[in-house]
Amino acid sequence: MKKIAKGIVYLFGNNIDTDQIYPGKYVEFTEMDDIKKYAMSGSSQPDLVQKFTVGDIIVGGTNFGCGSSREHAVMTLKGIGVGAILAESFARIFYRNAINLGIPAITCKGIHNMVHQKDKLSVNFLTGTIKNITTGKSAHSEPMNDYMMNILQNGGIIHMIRKMQEETICSMEID
Repeated sequence: MKKIAKGIVYLFGNNIDTDQIYPGKYVEFTEMDDIKKYAMSGSSQPDLVQKFTVGDIIVGGTNFGCGSSREHAVMTLKGIGVGAILAESFARIFYRNAINLGIPAITCKGIHNMVHQKDKLSVNFLTGTIKNITTGKSAHSEPMNDYMMNILQNGGIIHMIRKMQEETICSMEID
């Protein structure tokens, strides 16, 4: 995983709930190729998938990801290759689901007013520096701590735990 994300901004408002991110009527799908087709299809930008490029960045207002706790909302964003999700604030479960599935979720006060639709943004996960390449404005957020970076660099918490288990087994075999 890269330590810096660069991409085009897709801007959303406050209280974007999980049904806007991934409508419940699609929850029957289990394969990523099916799930990713419906990213943000319940939102003000239902055609996001057609415009989105891997690495682009979603910016939300307050309470991004509120609503149900189902992981499909994060899975659909992972499926389209979101480089990062930035918001004024996140619903707690959505935030942890994002990190645990390997998507950088960054809280940054004032971010919603710093960017416009289609601006180009750069996000440094280690320093917390966020630069709007289009306007030259910048902001700072809390940098990702080592534990979260480890989860993200391994592609999610399950992959991180599997890797740790493999390393433990290998070290036991060597002893």
